[in-house]
Amino acid sequence: MPSPEYSSIALTQLMNRTFAQKVSDYLSLIKFSHTVFALPFAFIGFALAIFRDHYPFEPRLLLLMLLCMVFARSAAMAFNRYIDRRFDALNPRTAGREIPAGVIRPRYALAFVIVSSLLFMLSALLINRLCFYLSPVALFVILFYSYTKRFTALCHLVLGLGLSLAPIGAYLSVSGHFDLIPVLFSLLVLTWVSGFDIIYALQDEAFDRSQKLYSIPAMLGTKNALMVSNLLHMGSGILVIAAGILGHFSLVYWIGALIYIAMLVYQHLLVKPNDLSKVNIAFINTNSIASICFALFTIAALIFQ
Repeated sequence: MPSPEYSSIALTQLMNRTFAQKVSDYLSLIKFSHTVFALPFAFIGFALAIFRDHYPFEPRLLLLMLLCMVFARSAAMAFNRYIDRRFDALNPRTAGREIPAGVIRPRYALAFVIVSSLLFMLSALLINRLCFYLSPVALFVILFYSYTKRFTALCHLVLGLGLSLAPIGAYLSVSGHFDLIPVLFSLLVLTWVSGFDIIYALQDEAFDRSQKLYSIPAMLGTKNALMVSNLLHMGSGILVIAAGILGHFSLVYWIGALIYIAMLVYQHLLVKPNDLSKVNIAFINTNSIASICFALFTIAALIFQ
């Protein structure tokens, strides 16, 4: 029986979409373009193991690491859209998303989550036992995030924790053990992502309050939320410096670190308590530049050290 969430017209339109359109729908569902945030740091973790710790390069491991990143993130984003579909339908900013708009049916989105999760665990198993044993923990963190906004304003930190698994996970895929420098990069990602997610959440401050959802902006207001975001990004900048010093990186790394810190500062100059018109520019553009440039310079520093 058709879901009551869809009219007969919506179901007809859904069935008539081409394969290419359906692929595009699912890429949009998981915001595939936002992979640019965590993926560069996964490459850093992988490069640390190869070029600093001199583990042999195996193309198979690189492919499996990338598959883990894609499947884990796909599961997390699709689950978030599935869990939040009722709120997304009520929020004018998100009402056009695939599930509330009727482009993707909820049960298909949930099936996509399950398949992506299983493929993530299979990819982890093919890497090594440690990655496989830790894969349920990683899945719990990234899926649990979707529930946190219902009971804690610290949801931004949980999202940051989920993405922070990228560099240490990639390092583990090669080395099979933990190390201080990849952990520092993970902490860097945690504070960075948490900070910019607070900025992004400013758009829904009034909506979150109306629906009794938790977020730093809803709890503290715009001005104080920006202060918290600023503190988190200051912490991220400090961690960039600490990783550079403890890792004995060359000048090339410090050029990337300077660009990264400059982008953090710039996004806070773009977003002001009385002017949120540039939130999306701060969220997407500056953070994309920050992650890509920092990764390129860090990996170059490792290769030519």
